[in-house]
Amino acid sequence: MFDRLEDLILRYEEIMNLLSEPDVANDNRRFRELMKEQSDLAPIVSAYREYKQCKETIDDSLAMLDEESDEEMRELAKEELNDARKRLEEVENELKILLLPKDPNDDKNVIVEIRAGAGGDEAALFAAEIYRMYIHYAESRNWKVETLEMEDTGIGGMKSVNFMVTGQGAYSVLKYESGVHRVQRVPETESGGRIHTSTITVAVMPEAEEVDVEINEKDIRIDVMRASGNGGQCVNTTDSAVRLTHYPTGIVIYSQTEKSQLQNKEKAFALLRAKLYDMELQKQQAEESAARLSQIGTGDRSEKIRTYNFPQGRVTDHRINLTLYKLDKIMDGDIQEILDALIAADQAAKLSRMQES
Repeated sequence: MFDRLEDLILRYEEIMNLLSEPDVANDNRRFRELMKEQSDLAPIVSAYREYKQCKETIDDSLAMLDEESDEEMRELAKEELNDARKRLEEVENELKILLLPKDPNDDKNVIVEIRAGAGGDEAALFAAEIYRMYIHYAESRNWKVETLEMEDTGIGGMKSVNFMVTGQGAYSVLKYESGVHRVQRVPETESGGRIHTSTITVAVMPEAEEVDVEINEKDIRIDVMRASGNGGQCVNTTDSAVRLTHYPTGIVIYSQTEKSQLQNKEKAFALLRAKLYDMELQKQQAEESAARLSQIGTGDRSEKIRTYNFPQGRVTDHRINLTLYKLDKIMDGDIQEILDALIAADQAAKLSRMQES
């Protein structure tokens, strides 16, 4: 590990020197690539430098204990020694986490797909609430949200919705949301006061660039039509809505959120690329079963990951047995505590596997 850290220090210093060269500064693409690499290495370099400083403090404190006869100075040296040893252990664990293999998609924006499952109108209403939960969470992170596709029920619910979240590290955090979300509550339409259970599915897909996914034009059928709205409202007078049909996979995407046909076409293709890229990721994860075991529920879309129990005001994440009694805050977008716990559990699982191997 330490040989690798020394190599990373040398690479970091090399990058810093390159960034000051005029030829690099004038090459926008190379400059961005080096800045990205420098940004990725910076926390590792900082932690390693602190690690070495802790080692020096330990050596100095031990030397003082050997040489010093003054009791007050010896007590001070002991205190410094204990603090440095404690911090050294913490930094060593931080370095192990920083050196874990990084998901190449972690820095990407994401496309999130929410679909109502079992439960009819109640599932659709819950889908709309989860959609708003993610909107509020994204806003708290100063991330941008753009709706790509939506099918509502006309009574405040959503049969399905696809939206893009643009922000630094969006996929690294939101990827843990993929799976089945279950709600338990008494629907407003339930006269007997019985608790109903409904489900929705969430799929979090990294945004795919054109270089990530190759789409053959012959595999695509593009239809344009007039957009429609509930009760005849929001109906365009031009053929602005776009429907894409991808023959090899059977994926059909309908986009009408924009007034411009070109913009709807761009959104539809962005969603198609993300879905095709995600299908390839799912295939890879299925083949790499050992690697998949080290991930906390970021793959299986049929996995029940979380229950939102309204009568008890609790939310339970079943993957890590975490229960929080602050359902109102969570539904308002306060999900960071859950995400932090999932990230920590994922890192712990990967560390365990790394140590075993």
